[in-house]
Amino acid sequence: MGVIFAKTPKGQVEVAARSGGLTPRQRRVLIMVDGRRTVEQLREMLQTDDLQHTLGLLEESGFIEIAGLTDEAGRHHPPPDTPLPAITAFRPAPAPANEKELEMARNFIQNTLKTFCGPYAHLHIVEAAYAAKTHDELRQQFDPWFHAIVQTREGRRRAEELRGLLLKVI
Repeated sequence: MGVIFAKTPKGQVEVAARSGGLTPRQRRVLIMVDGRRTVEQLREMLQTDDLQHTLGLLEESGFIEIAGLTDEAGRHHPPPDTPLPAITAFRPAPAPANEKELEMARNFIQNTLKTFCGPYAHLHIVEAAYAAKTHDELRQQFDPWFHAIVQTREGRRRAEELRGLLLKVI
């Protein structure tokens, strides 16, 4: 099944007025969302590695919403009555916090930033990750981490893979 997004009234205002403070990449994705193209069609057109993350940010900010689904034959269907999870939704946080997963996530954040951005880049993200005591606190570093990764050429190429790996433990 393919997901189809459409602009909300807020998204249409943003395209016309440029008032939401979107980055050029986010704005380009917002412009391409038309209520007819699936996420896969957008991915082919935009050639961007962080499309899923960008769509998630646009959805969470209220610029776009799910307009429908397509089946394997390409037929359009209205969105289901029950809401779909947000595209960037984290898995439910374990209670109590899983210390092993927290440590794995902290190390992953530190190692990927060191590898893709340099040993001394974005130390504030690493420090905040190591200060986090719960999954929810650590998740606050997800967006800054992801934006730092996609600022590098190799990070952009591997963004979806890295994002998926971190989401498994965060």
